[in-house]
Amino acid sequence: MTRAAEIRYAGPSPLGESGYRTGLEWNTNSRSRARASEIIAEHRGGQTEVVRDAHLRFDWAAHAVRSPDLLRVVQDTIGGSVAVENTFLMIKWPGRDFPVPWHQDGTNPRMQLDPERSVAAWLAVTDATTVNGCLQVIPGSHAAGYLDYDREESGARRGKALGVQGMFNSPHERGVWLPLNAGQACLMDVRLIHRSDSNTTAGARVGLNVRYVAPGAIRSSGPHSPSLYPLTGSDW
Repeated sequence: MTRAAEIRYAGPSPLGESGYRTGLEWNTNSRSRARASEIIAEHRGGQTEVVRDAHLRFDWAAHAVRSPDLLRVVQDTIGGSVAVENTFLMIKWPGRDFPVPWHQDGTNPRMQLDPERSVAAWLAVTDATTVNGCLQVIPGSHAAGYLDYDREESGARRGKALGVQGMFNSPHERGVWLPLNAGQACLMDVRLIHRSDSNTTAGARVGLNVRYVAPGAIRSSGPHSPSLYPLTGSDW
């Protein structure tokens, strides 16, 4: 299925010319590593790769999205009233094929996010490296606005991811890798184009994707009515 973005936002990003900010902290390194060990043990049997709405399922994830240091930067970026629109717990198991194509977090068949009122976060629960599947971003790519996308051709249990139309799923000459230590996080403009590779190491790589929104950020593409998880403010 191919879908074209119905609403296009282009221009400056609240996160500057690059469209991202990295090296933030959501937890201490030791506590994050301990949490990762518990997550890996819990999901190893089923080889779970993606858990949607992790903040509604796990206490640790509900606390993670409220991390004071991270939330402070989110508020500086999109304003004082903040809610979680969506989270994904993603586990890349060693030796399993799990590349994620070039994509933008703020658009899908159900909705688009206003980039001045939303931001995407990626929280490293384990270390994220160039060999176990850390993010690769194209700095400044948000300035092109929302691009056309389609679903990848994949039979993976995790489902078919949305990818930017016409972009091969391989490193880009302008791409920048964003390795993070466990407990660190990065923020991205919701239009920023990014991807990740499969995990080629001997241990699992665990990350938590979060979409934060301010009031009025969501433009629905139909009858879909998102269920928000307010964190701060009284405008909800």
